[in-house]
Amino acid sequence: MQTGKPLVAVFDTKPYDRDYLTAAAGVGDLTLAFHEFRLDANTAFAAAGAQAVCVFVNDEVHRDTLAALASQGVKFVALRCAGFNNVDLKAAKEFGISVTRVPSYSPHAVAEHTIALILTLNRKTHRAFVRVRELNFSLSGLVGFDLHGKTAGIIGTGKTGRIVAQILRGFGMKVLASDPYPNTDWAVSHGIEYTANDIIAAESDIISLHAPLTKETHHLVNREFIAKMKKGVMLVNVSRGRLIDTGELIEALKTGKVGSVALDVYEEEEGIFFEDLSGEVLQDDELARLLTFPNVLITAHQAFLTDEALAEISRVTVENLRNFASGQPFLEGTTL
Repeated sequence: MQTGKPLVAVFDTKPYDRDYLTAAAGVGDLTLAFHEFRLDANTAFAAAGAQAVCVFVNDEVHRDTLAALASQGVKFVALRCAGFNNVDLKAAKEFGISVTRVPSYSPHAVAEHTIALILTLNRKTHRAFVRVRELNFSLSGLVGFDLHGKTAGIIGTGKTGRIVAQILRGFGMKVLASDPYPNTDWAVSHGIEYTANDIIAAESDIISLHAPLTKETHHLVNREFIAKMKKGVMLVNVSRGRLIDTGELIEALKTGKVGSVALDVYEEEEGIFFEDLSGEVLQDDELARLLTFPNVLITAHQAFLTDEALAEISRVTVENLRNFASGQPFLEGTTL
């Protein structure tokens, strides 16, 4: 516990992070020191004098990083995101460092981006936009398919997965779902059927991933899963990049087993997504290969990027920082 006006070192920040966190913090009770670079063991020195740090999805909060933070008196790590697979929670406990996250900020933001990806990829509006600007009004190669009457598979029915499923039901799709903890009342009320992942793979025209990254879900989409899929399936991932084995996905795209892919996350996105690399040579060969496919649509982890989501992320993060400073309990459901 700290008292007074704590210094918070905020890592991996972009202009929108600074704007929203500053607005949420207001004036007087917190001092926020913003850093554009990511937190890792080599940059932890930047937290000198801070009692807390605030980090994002690609910061490396591993044992050596936590040891460096603890040696400088840091007692609190505030994640301004939902995922926490980049944090060694066991080590944090050993060093006496509390960790919180923002478990839910705007599931509608992520769900709506999922739908945007599906519609764009299916109807090829991104390609049509480029053509028309070049005065190419040909429709060749832009054929899509009706969502109505098709089958969608939702893997993971947390808040975001449930919203995506409901929207797709609104398109007149049959929706299958899987989750270790099924919400059967919700499924019944929306005409959604829980089933096994193997059935989802075999029957779905579109598969959308909304599962957290765990030991069980790491490379959930692997060679065996892909082999069970319908030929030409659309695969969408706005959850965690490591749910998909990228090498196997590329092979499936080359053979046509997977018909199209939309990704807002990538398993080796650290140091790439959120950065402007337009003047550099991309060093990630698998990502470079994915970008060559005309049936692959990639956005750089922007599903969360709405005014409402950024405001809620900042509100929860700042409130937990204030509670840390005053010795009050952290917000319910945010402690790890």
